[in-house]
Amino acid sequence: MDSALSWVALVILVFVLAISLPDGRNRRLDRRLRELDRKLDLLLDHHGISAERPGMAEVDDLLRRDRKIEAIKRYRQLTGAGLAEAKAAVEARIR
Repeated sequence: MDSALSWVALVILVFVLAISLPDGRNRRLDRRLRELDRKLDLLLDHHGISAERPGMAEVDDLLRRDRKIEAIKRYRQLTGAGLAEAKAAVEARIR
């Protein structure tokens, strides 16, 4: 009985470790990607290159007409961003 319980605990531990290890790597890669994206934005700004995507004028127009939800939807269509990312980006455009 004790041996079976030990094996079950070991299997659960291995399973938890297998799930958590790739997550930590994904977080590191995500942080690195955000940092590279920030640096690229700085380089583009420094050289006066617009990184504006086509169609953002439509998003701005929707915002001017107080249609924030439609602006978020359109932003997602144009960029492929997730909901939280699109909401943050659209709210940043308001400021």
